Amino acid sequence: MEALGWDSCDIILVTGDAYVDLPSFGMAVIGRVLEAQGFRVGIISQPDWKSAHAFRSLGKPNLFWGVTAGNMDSMVNRYTSERRIRSDDAYTPGDIGGKRPDRAVTVYAQRCREAFKGVPVIIGGIEASLRRIAHYDYWSDKVRRSVLMDSKADMLIYGNGERQIIEVAHRLANGESIKDMQHIRGTAVMVKGVPDGWLEKVSTEIDTPGALIEHKNPYAMTDQKGHCAEKENHREREKVKPISILDISKKRDKTVIRLPSYEAVANDEVLYAHASRLLHLETNPGNARALIQQHGSREVWINPPPIPLTTQELDAVFDLPYSRLPYVGYGDIQAKETRIPAYEMIKTSVNIMRGCFGGCTFCSITEHEGRIIQSRSQTSILREIEEIREKTPKFTGNISDLGGPTANMYRLKCKSAEIEGACRKPSCVFPDICSNLNTNHDPLIQLYRKARNLKGIKRVFIASGLRYDLAVKSPAYIKELVTHHVGGYLKIAPEHTENAPLDKMMKPGIGSYDAFKKLFEKFSKEAGKKQYLIPYFIAAHPGTTDEDMLNLALWLKKNNYKADQVQAFLPSPMSTASAMYRSGRNPLKKISRTQAKYTEQVFIPRRKKQRDLHKAFLRYHDPKNWAILRTALKDMGRTDLIGNAEHQLVPSGNKTQTQTKQGQSFRTQHVRRKPYTKQRKRRP
Repeated sequence: MEALGWDSCDIILVTGDAYVDLPSFGMAVIGRVLEAQGFRVGIISQPDWKSAHAFRSLGKPNLFWGVTAGNMDSMVNRYTSERRIRSDDAYTPGDIGGKRPDRAVTVYAQRCREAFKGVPVIIGGIEASLRRIAHYDYWSDKVRRSVLMDSKADMLIYGNGERQIIEVAHRLANGESIKDMQHIRGTAVMVKGVPDGWLEKVSTEIDTPGALIEHKNPYAMTDQKGHCAEKENHREREKVKPISILDISKKRDKTVIRLPSYEAVANDEVLYAHASRLLHLETNPGNARALIQQHGSREVWINPPPIPLTTQELDAVFDLPYSRLPYVGYGDIQAKETRIPAYEMIKTSVNIMRGCFGGCTFCSITEHEGRIIQSRSQTSILREIEEIREKTPKFTGNISDLGGPTANMYRLKCKSAEIEGACRKPSCVFPDICSNLNTNHDPLIQLYRKARNLKGIKRVFIASGLRYDLAVKSPAYIKELVTHHVGGYLKIAPEHTENAPLDKMMKPGIGSYDAFKKLFEKFSKEAGKKQYLIPYFIAAHPGTTDEDMLNLALWLKKNNYKADQVQAFLPSPMSTASAMYRSGRNPLKKISRTQAKYTEQVFIPRRKKQRDLHKAFLRYHDPKNWAILRTALKDMGRTDLIGNAEHQLVPSGNKTQTQTKQGQSFRTQHVRRKPYTKQRKRRP
């Protein structure tokens, strides 16, 4: 600030990540975007949250505080899927854990208010975005209020926030009050009620879950007999006269959908699933309506999603003058104690697009970035590759990734803007690829060719997740990929082999994976390369039974796959799979309390013992898991799978038995081995 001649900052941003001036880090993007608009921006990275002292280091912001937990939800960053504390943090210098608080958005926002009272606080980033309504919190195992309530922030920005933050900054600079900014797309605010001129539609009339269960209002006064002196406010509301879908579409800009209140969804699993279903139906910027949800005596108002950025606007964001380096105050970025793993992983990667229309229920990309694909121009992407070549220390000539949320949705979109604006499907590729979806991969093939032919570029790898069901629609793309852009192994995520759990994930059947694998191997052979697919699978996802996991394990054994790491399902806030986990029902279908034909019950592997078993099935080859698998197979009546034959899953427990396959020997845990000593030579 002294070097720039600043006496104060207009905006101060607080982040839970180490500061890296790279467009893959959200705080760098927001800071550079605001700087380009002429604002003086200060950034406080990973402050000591135990007092407000660190939050005063840059003085009082003239306009507002901007608060984010960082590139990850702080709870996902801090805890494993088994709720164990992580000792590391890839977004911290030295990979040290514990540099940010749990529920960082709430804590940081409170400290900002303590530091300087009266300054507006705006929260954003993925943690705020996915907690904008009442949501199930896996770590406390309960439904929590909107983070807007808990943090006492003035505004919540969800999704990619460039449009929203620029509008808010300029309006505040022009002297407007943040209290008057209630209808900016991509924001959520607290209101006292539905404003005049708005048509209120109750969600239970749009998608009726059946008779509602009356719950005691915790905010109501009670009489001497212990009865509530007043009913819940949302029960008193006059019912809105049903209107046609046509009338709603004509008035959608002034229509608000009332979701069940926080108190209702916290105590009623059916209403929780219903609210989740309605939320996900209102995610298309072309037809989404505002949402309102009561929290006690106050209301959370959620405006429709922001309009996606055009290619020119997205180019402008990525063409800003990023240094592409961590903050210089961290010291030598190559040293172990200051090395930032996340930076090392993505410093030579390029984000070519945003959004995802896949709609996988366990993933939060669609809820955060939206389902409309926003693609950069080839010129902007190639220019960034050249910047990497010039600015990255010790650059080897290898680009680690050209991708984003997915590797191969670049420039894919609906063939009709009118159909896209009216569509309310949660996915463009499930249960089948929509006939209106353009699946032409030619622009991506052209981009790959231009990128690898740039001066100083040796190899361009593709590391982002690949939608193989889309890829098989373009064999020419698969040929280009495996011939030039695979470094021996390609990671791919079929997630499961059985249709029941795949349907709950909104993922394609294993047949699509088999079709992709066949083409992958064909083109690898034609290129004269030995290359392999590394499939990823999820354990303990809602809808997955022990039998499903057993069948998956048998498929893995048949195909000779041995997973090194296992991913267990983690219910992230606001995702559809989390609603399944919380409610035991399927929000992908109509929710009804009274009509069984409309409500699909979902089996939830919730107990730790069962989650451990599902993970053990994925690592059937690990001797540490053989005991638990033997017990499970006996309980399931599948003792025929215990033994040393080719078709059997785990060896029997006899002390001297071994299991041999393709020259590999696996001894059981019961065999005692002599310790290795220097005097004893190893067998070759």
